[in-house]
Amino acid sequence: MERTAMTPGTIDRMLMALIATTLAASVVIAVVDPTYFHRVFAAEDHLVENATALFLLIAGLVLARNALSLRKRGQWRAMALTGLYAAMFVFAAGEEISWGQRIFGWQSGAFFTQNNYQGETNLHNLMIGDLRLAQAVFGGPLTVAILLYLVVFPLLYPRVRFIRALADRLAAPVPGMRHAGFAVLGSVIIGLLDVPRKWEVYELVFALMATSTFLLPQNPDKTRQP
Repeated sequence: MERTAMTPGTIDRMLMALIATTLAASVVIAVVDPTYFHRVFAAEDHLVENATALFLLIAGLVLARNALSLRKRGQWRAMALTGLYAAMFVFAAGEEISWGQRIFGWQSGAFFTQNNYQGETNLHNLMIGDLRLAQAVFGGPLTVAILLYLVVFPLLYPRVRFIRALADRLAAPVPGMRHAGFAVLGSVIIGLLDVPRKWEVYELVFALMATSTFLLPQNPDKTRQP
């Protein structure tokens, strides 16, 4: 029997289902056993964090594949920009798991031991005086930027010519309305949960939506080979 490859649409539906499952499971676990939620489910080196790193990496690989497809079309600027975006997501995946430090058991150098909040080899937990970089840059400001990207960008892209032209020039994958809906729903659900480490789930939902967006954006003709 001939085997057929899954289409981007099929994979996208699977990702949407996984987002819905993640949010539902988070609510159930947080209500039924909040201790299990923060000590196991959303704890470091457990399911949620490892899944976040995995899907950030997958998102980066999807972008890398998109960059190669743009190269075949001779769209060099779009290829270079997409390659940069891919590198950023691969970097984020490495940061999420401290570049495998806890997995492989190697020790941080003197700089990170002295300046990192957790004594690990990553940038997002660096301390600048008494200020944690994660709070100053990777906390509120990044969350606002992500929500603007997921919720506002999909609405403006088809309606505002300047936004559409800028996004296409930057080869920026534009989320769809399904992403905007899940971003709002996820923000409400996570915001209402009263458990430690709930924002780890938020990061996983973003990683899943990023993978979906890069796979099947509003503007595929500008960001990858259709």
